[in-house]
Amino acid sequence: MGHSDGDHGSDLSADDSPWSEGSWSDDDDEGSLSFEDSGEGSDADSDEPDAPAVEESDSSEDEVAPRNTIGDVPLEWYKNEEHIGYDITGSKIKKRDREGRIEAYLRNADDAKNWRKIYDEYNDEEVQITKEEAKIISRLLKGKTPHTNVDPYPDYVDWFEYDGKGHPLSSAPEPKRRFVPSKWEQKKVVKLVRAIRKGWIKFDKPKEEPNFYLLWGDETDTADNKRQGLSYIPAPKPNLPGHEESYNPSVEYIPTQEEIDSYQLMYEEDRPKFIPRKFDCLRSVPAYEKALREGFDRCLDLYLCPRTRKKRINIDPESLKPKLPSKKDLRPYPRTCYLEFKGHNGPVKSLSVEATGQWIASGSSDGTIRVWEVETGRCIKVWNVGGVVHRIAWNPSPDRHILAAVVDHDLLLLNAEVGDEDAQMKTKGLLQIEELAQEEDNGDKKPAVKWVKHEKFDGIMLIHHKAVSTVEWHFKGDYFTTVVPSGDSRAVLLHQLSKKHSHHPFRKLPGLPIAAVFHPSQKMFFVATKKFVQVYDLQKAQLVKKLESGVREISSISIHPGGDNVIVGSKDGKLCWFDTDLSTRPYKTLKNHSKDITNVTFHRKYPLFASSSEDCTAYVFHGMVYSDLNQNPLIVPLEILRGHSSSDGRGVLDCKFHPRQPWLFTAGADSVVRLYCD
Repeated sequence: MGHSDGDHGSDLSADDSPWSEGSWSDDDDEGSLSFEDSGEGSDADSDEPDAPAVEESDSSEDEVAPRNTIGDVPLEWYKNEEHIGYDITGSKIKKRDREGRIEAYLRNADDAKNWRKIYDEYNDEEVQITKEEAKIISRLLKGKTPHTNVDPYPDYVDWFEYDGKGHPLSSAPEPKRRFVPSKWEQKKVVKLVRAIRKGWIKFDKPKEEPNFYLLWGDETDTADNKRQGLSYIPAPKPNLPGHEESYNPSVEYIPTQEEIDSYQLMYEEDRPKFIPRKFDCLRSVPAYEKALREGFDRCLDLYLCPRTRKKRINIDPESLKPKLPSKKDLRPYPRTCYLEFKGHNGPVKSLSVEATGQWIASGSSDGTIRVWEVETGRCIKVWNVGGVVHRIAWNPSPDRHILAAVVDHDLLLLNAEVGDEDAQMKTKGLLQIEELAQEEDNGDKKPAVKWVKHEKFDGIMLIHHKAVSTVEWHFKGDYFTTVVPSGDSRAVLLHQLSKKHSHHPFRKLPGLPIAAVFHPSQKMFFVATKKFVQVYDLQKAQLVKKLESGVREISSISIHPGGDNVIVGSKDGKLCWFDTDLSTRPYKTLKNHSKDITNVTFHRKYPLFASSSEDCTAYVFHGMVYSDLNQNPLIVPLEILRGHSSSDGRGVLDCKFHPRQPWLFTAGADSVVRLYCD
């Protein structure tokens, strides 16, 4: 049986079926099944005669032979026929007249047994189910057994009884073969391996996919398409037309006659290829006179123009930026100007900080050297040396208050006259020179440096054969070095203060020396030429490394307190960081300044370094060097210090860190020394 179609009023469909909209309930007292209607109206009077009553039967419908004897023939074959099949006598079974929904509704409205009627499409008749069959259907819908007298969960009955059922069936020990690998399986595996190696067993090879490509397909998915072994590159697509190519463009796209006349004065390659025009309708648009020529040129471009594949990677630009720590986490570092030391009348060309950080010395082109107290900014000592002070350096030993200043062409050693009496007495003793030392010569050769007593300032004057550019002290305070850029073999000189002795350790240098500094803890010596930085071992007297800067000309150099990292400033505004354990080439090259870098310097205790430039700025960086050799140094720009004014095109001429505090001193061409603090 099947459910009825929508044309029959007595069939049960999804919309008016009591099985879906109503609720079933078992009435135990009456032993019948009741159904609550979902709100359908009652039966109305009808002119048609009542349908013959169908008697209830306790017998199952499956026991009655079907009236239609066509078998499993689909009923769709009889869709356009007047009958639906044949009965047992061979007569045609005529189709019943289809009644409308309204007639069927009115006929079945007052029929209380209508909900138990089912339309049999196969036999084209209505069948009324019994109450027992309705109860079975109700139980099946609830997921219960069809009959009420069936217990789905009966008590288990043990049908087997035997003697000694408390003992296992077999108490024999586990055999050894259950714990030892099977020999027969091993022989079988060996046999299969031998057959595979000799080719007796052949596996199915994976099918090779045919290498097709769509001739007129989508060009975006042609990366793997190949023609005769060459990768296929799609032709570039022409630009899509815009508003000005319309046959009826807006007024702002149409040029005036003056603009059209001005196109004639342009070069041919600069003229617009298309001049917008306005037409009333599309039929008024004339044929394009250059269509054939442009199509031909397009074909030539596609045929003759070589095309190459460019791989583009879609990467977020923000992800390429290095993740730098916050500036707040890198404090303290100098940020604001705290003090100004004023007193010089000319550009302050150099400055140096005493080892304890209590005093600072500055040298100017006005011919004076001044010593300042850092905390108060008070000038406590002034020397008028009568020449331009190019460089000044304070002895790094706390008990030797000696200033080394490059005045004009020579070097002057002065007693700073600060500190306690014992330190001053020791300093005066070091600056005493004997007469024999003044007259010392090396045979017929002229000495490299002549040590002369300076009576005016109670110091020592070191007279060089040519002009001195820089001076730097050894970290112990007894040795210092001077650089004579045009001195050839005597370009770099080493001096010993205690013995008043000078010598030149290098017979020949590969270039013109710019600066020379000592290693902060080892017997190493760094000499910077215009292009390179050479590292020498003073004990073995040999070249150890040669660092290639790659800049136009080196102007200054500074060594990290650890000794393994070097920074170099250049005259083209670049700052190079070298990791000597990593490579001879720069680890990082920073281009921050727009003009020449005058000096670079490291802080002794804090992970800071700075650079000063002719552009009136000083940059402060965070430079952390890790003890782990596998971790690269961390370089973070922190602050740009401004405040100095330009004089004769020059800005900040020198910068030095305080030895104990995160403070930076800068010397400017505006004759002012500034102190920047956190």
